Amino acid sequence: MKRALFALMLLATPAMAHDQMAGNLHIIHPSIPVPAGMAKSAAGYVTISNEGDTPEELVGARSTFAASTTLHTTIFEDGIAKMRPVIGVPIAPGEAVNLEPGGMHVMFMGLTGMVAEGDMIPATLIFRHAGEVAVEFMVDPADGVGHSTMDHSGH
Repeated sequence: MKRALFALMLLATPAMAHDQMAGNLHIIHPSIPVPAGMAKSAAGYVTISNEGDTPEELVGARSTFAASTTLHTTIFEDGIAKMRPVIGVPIAPGEAVNLEPGGMHVMFMGLTGMVAEGDMIPATLIFRHAGEVAVEFMVDPADGVGHSTMDHSGH
């Protein structure tokens, strides 16, 4: 009984509620830093761990939160950060990829509404082999922690 109660408590915890398994993929903390007031775009971050034996690739995303949802990376040219679309994000067996500030991310363009910290934004991540996976991006504080500083050793 204690184990069942503990499991229910974990499921009720907001930080755990949107971590999920999709086949061999562990999708960890999809998040969006709360966009400024009338922002027209927002970046989404997530860590995806491939716990299987075969390669996988994130090939797209979509959400009703934005008119357009795409995969992007950040490149630096002449000291200026620029975003460029990417066709896919490979995820090798036994490896994890971080979509994080200053790197690859999900780009939500043409936002369809305002959100507040703590809101959950429904989206779909599209994988080459696993197919479509429904997720929720948690709206985190604007100054939230990047995934690169989080400990994912237990995943």
